[in-house]
Amino acid sequence: MAKGILGRKLGMTQIFDAAGNLVPVTIVDCSENVVLQQKTVENDGYVAVQVGVANKKVNLSNKPEQGHVAKANTAPKRFIREFRFSEAQGNDLLSYNVGQEIKCDIFAAGDIVDVTGTSKGKGFAGTIKRYNHARLRMTHGVSACHREVGSLGAIKGNLKGKKLPGHMGSETVTLQNLTIAKVDAERELILIRGNVPGPKKGFVVIKTAVKAVK
Repeated sequence: MAKGILGRKLGMTQIFDAAGNLVPVTIVDCSENVVLQQKTVENDGYVAVQVGVANKKVNLSNKPEQGHVAKANTAPKRFIREFRFSEAQGNDLLSYNVGQEIKCDIFAAGDIVDVTGTSKGKGFAGTIKRYNHARLRMTHGVSACHREVGSLGAIKGNLKGKKLPGHMGSETVTLQNLTIAKVDAERELILIRGNVPGPKKGFVVIKTAVKAVK
């Protein structure tokens, strides 16, 4: 059965596995996951489980938000996501009641998961940094603007999909088929092998891999 949980990325460290090999891991704090809503075909047109994490002050939320979380008898949440899986995968979270807390021990060491987060924002960037374009020649009569965009060709006003300078980062990124190295149920921590998207303290979504390699 497929399952999922929300968390906040705390940073990276390293541990040793049973064979004594050093393994780099990312630590994710998965505490205070609360089921806010169970969506059904009759009411919503599809089946999903809405989960929220990280309390925020009541005065920072509007009345619809307050009314929504009141049904789960909890505080307004900063990060809310839905877990919607295919019928073939199933959804282990459907057994949870509204207001019930999801613990990190629904996962175990060795599980294969997909992790989704928001990548680091890097501001405005040129095509060399953004798309790894080569710079223009430095000599032989070429202008002094060595890092400018080269010829755009016969575009005739059509720039859709053209690789141009612009905002870099702050995009939704999913890394697939990552392995859970360890689960600390006492401190509500999940240690994932390797790196995951986003900066420290960024929110991530951990769920059962859709393309798990057996």
